[in-house]
Amino acid sequence: MDPKEVTKICLRLKHQIEQIIPYELEEDKVTKANSPIITPAVLDTATRAGSAGGEKTACVVYCLLIVKKWCEKQAAAELWDADLHGVRAVAAEMMAKRIIEAEEDMDYLFEEVLLKRYSILVDGEPTVPANAVEKAVDLHAVTVIGSSGYQKCISYLWRGWIVQDDEDPTRFVQFENKTNTNLWAHLDPDRMRVPRYQNWVQIIFSLLYLGLFTGAINTINADADLDVVEGLLYLFTLGFICDEANKFYKVGRFYLSFWNMFNSTLYALLTVSFVFRIVAVSHPAEEHSHHGDRASPRAYFNELGYNFLAFTAPMFWMRLLLYFDTFRFFGAMLVVLKVMFRESLIFFLLLFVVLVGFLQAFMGLDIAEDQVMNDMGFVMQAMLNAIMQSPEFEGFDNFAPPFGLILYYIFTFVVMVILLNILIALYNSAYEDITGNATDEYMALFSQKTMQFVRAPDENVFIAPFNLIEMLFLILPFEWWMPSARYDHLNDMVMAVLYSPLLLVTAFLEQRDARRVRSNRNRGEADEDVTHEWEQVLHECDFEADGWDKKVQASKPNVEFDTAVLEVKKLQRDVAELKELMVTLLQKSESWGADTLGGSKFDQLAQSSGSVDK
Repeated sequence: MDPKEVTKICLRLKHQIEQIIPYELEEDKVTKANSPIITPAVLDTATRAGSAGGEKTACVVYCLLIVKKWCEKQAAAELWDADLHGVRAVAAEMMAKRIIEAEEDMDYLFEEVLLKRYSILVDGEPTVPANAVEKAVDLHAVTVIGSSGYQKCISYLWRGWIVQDDEDPTRFVQFENKTNTNLWAHLDPDRMRVPRYQNWVQIIFSLLYLGLFTGAINTINADADLDVVEGLLYLFTLGFICDEANKFYKVGRFYLSFWNMFNSTLYALLTVSFVFRIVAVSHPAEEHSHHGDRASPRAYFNELGYNFLAFTAPMFWMRLLLYFDTFRFFGAMLVVLKVMFRESLIFFLLLFVVLVGFLQAFMGLDIAEDQVMNDMGFVMQAMLNAIMQSPEFEGFDNFAPPFGLILYYIFTFVVMVILLNILIALYNSAYEDITGNATDEYMALFSQKTMQFVRAPDENVFIAPFNLIEMLFLILPFEWWMPSARYDHLNDMVMAVLYSPLLLVTAFLEQRDARRVRSNRNRGEADEDVTHEWEQVLHECDFEADGWDKKVQASKPNVEFDTAVLEVKKLQRDVAELKELMVTLLQKSESWGADTLGGSKFDQLAQSSGSVDK
């Protein structure tokens, strides 16, 4: 679709939201199920924002997310109306959610509404194409992400029931063998694109990566030589670094997250360890130090390399949490930790300013003694002890008395009483915000994880460290001269060999899923439907025949409107009926009066007039 037309639709929707929310309203009026603001008429108008003929427009959900982004930017720019723009952003998100949930054609919803990519104009140039699923993840629109249609789409992407088109990886199509019960049809190396299978392989390699680290750190080589375990450890690290760099190049800044930065820090420390180990190996084994008891350069750099390697041990084990986010409990807790670390930036910014200020004050007090460098170590250690809630006041009584001791008392009070309590308050606020909306936050985290596998299209999926095999033995020697069809066939053969054990497992699972999908379609159910225990005898019940449904319909309350609104509506109907009745009576009386006016009534009036004259 033309980016200019998509931008016009965004502007129409923004105008509509500005009209339905002309001033600041309570957010609850917008978000509740029977909202008086987001009415069916408003949603119907929004779905037809892009067409003069009245038909639905597939890009409306994407455009509403763009409007949400605009409203949030406007709220940041116009602080005096921040609450108003915030409510409008919430309204745009709620409208997108209602439109997604109201769509019954799942194929249209997935392929046109959620997964088709659109662009808008910014400074006269079209933006990078994106779809509604990606945009919701980037904007952290948990309301849209929590909608049933969106989650169903994410589930299909995770299972591989919706895949990238072979001819155009930016498009998504239905998996053609979803109902094929033939085992050989599912033994396809291209199925390694499925996010679920990629996640399995990553878990396997992460456990193997942890095993290699454990073996390397528990078998330290005093002679500084690299053994096979260490070589594999650093080889895995190189593969992970190349994989992160490739995905960041393809996706851009939206690929960055807490875990990306965490992994990058781990890989950087391992790279430093590897460099020191190489430096140690470069020195001759018989070389000795010329400074008495000091170790030789080979032993010194070897020890330094192992120190960096040991320093990464906690990060190796914490890295396993990255793959527990598919479980709901761990997923919600990981979101809490991520938000806490982000909130900590405010604390560390304040702490840095306070530290620099007091450090400069202490150095200014001591500059006359001409021992700045010696006292700086003492002051820094004392300040860090105060931050860790273990202040040491000894020594400051001799530090430019009485100013040094007073200044340290003030610093301890500011850090331990004010700043640390601010940090606790930030952590508490982050915990309450996330746990209060834990389900939606977990679904947002899972959606982000799924899109990390999907949004970086790659025709040949070589999961790290297999990407090194692709780079060294496929791309460099063959890709630049081999025909495309033949090169793809070569990649499929290599992937079939590398992933053969896993492909057998996935083929068996997909064969079982295909049988279940066929059974569901024969019963007229959705592909992913699972028969629960309360549904096992449901087919034997006929609530309409035994009269139970009629009783339920007669006694069920109307939850669409409040009780007061229902009473007012009933009163309106009664008044309308009374008005119609009075109009009918008035018309009948006028008609009766016209019929009798020329007869008896006129004679009576004439006789009365004559008697009066007499």
